Amino acid sequence: MYKLTEIEGGVCAANGFYADGVSAGLKADMAKDMAFIYSEKKCEIASIFTTNKMAAAPIRHCKAKGEFQTNFVLINSKNANAMTGNAGVEDINEILATLPANIENPVMSSTGVIGVRIPKDKIIAGAKLFDLTKKDADAAAQAIMTTDTFSKQIAYKIELEDGSSFHIGAMAKGAGMINPAMATMLCFITTDANIAKEEMQAALNKNVQTTFNAASVDGDTSTNDTVLLLSNAKSGAYHAEAFEKALHKIMLFLAREMVRDGEGATKLVTYNVSGAKSDAEAEIVAKALSNSLLVKTALYGQDPNWGRIASTVGASGAYAVEEKLTISFNDICVYKKGELFFDEAMEKKASKVMQLNTFTISCDLGIAEGKFTSFGCDLGYEYVKINADYRT
Repeated sequence: MYKLTEIEGGVCAANGFYADGVSAGLKADMAKDMAFIYSEKKCEIASIFTTNKMAAAPIRHCKAKGEFQTNFVLINSKNANAMTGNAGVEDINEILATLPANIENPVMSSTGVIGVRIPKDKIIAGAKLFDLTKKDADAAAQAIMTTDTFSKQIAYKIELEDGSSFHIGAMAKGAGMINPAMATMLCFITTDANIAKEEMQAALNKNVQTTFNAASVDGDTSTNDTVLLLSNAKSGAYHAEAFEKALHKIMLFLAREMVRDGEGATKLVTYNVSGAKSDAEAEIVAKALSNSLLVKTALYGQDPNWGRIASTVGASGAYAVEEKLTISFNDICVYKKGELFFDEAMEKKASKVMQLNTFTISCDLGIAEGKFTSFGCDLGYEYVKINADYRT
């Protein structure tokens, strides 16, 4: 038996972890733009990185380390250090070499504009502002934001039957370039659980599929997508089932928050696909729906155009039959197995659902038992404005 309790503290909730955010002058108006995560003890690391072939320099730098432990993560916003070649990796080495001696095997993570060398002098000067005794998870979460409109963090305390306990905390950023192959996102998860590296990686791999890999804002996969899970084992406690459950809750919450904060988004929509030939085919349909521009624009216009849903299902490549398909907006069934009953009264009911900030679109393919859930948002004028002006 175990008990999960949501607590404050973000990445500082676990014993022995510290974090803060400072301004290094990368953002305008002295906004926070650099953050750190520091552990009193070296941590085991589990990771998942972007599937984009143009992986950014921080990812290449981290992967080149092979198997290692660390007690420090340096994070900057505003500059992605992507498409900067070997020079980008050399810049990271130069920056990390200036950190204090009590920092061991540090890693770096970046987010922002692609194709611009990282401003080393500002980063080095910013790192000198770090106070490794600070536990300001809020400041750290704010510092890693780019086009995000709010910070994203969560933490849990896990109490075990024998009276022992451990903690898991996390922060993330992401609002655009979010596609079901992770998101354009940085996510940092800290824990004091006494968990082996292999189990950390297995839990991360298992949970990413139904969380970050199920989230979509615009269908683009970033060069910098990173999830790092760090454990310093300071609690001495661990319970496999409890850890995995807490990790899933954390990752699911952050995935949904990133979609809710999608650039210009006004709606968070859950796509429940069931009755597919297999779970894999249900996943294909769910992700097709969350990525469809036609569906996204209908959501923005609050138009219950179920025909776009049906068309996307049919075009997804998964096995589907018109006479078996059922489509619902929340509990309002708008199409059922070839029966056309979308009259004026039903359209009004469906329209009310689409006026909500959060709702569910369900598609039962009526074929077999396959199922999958994805998350998406609408697409409107504000998304175009944000991305048209991103560098300026």
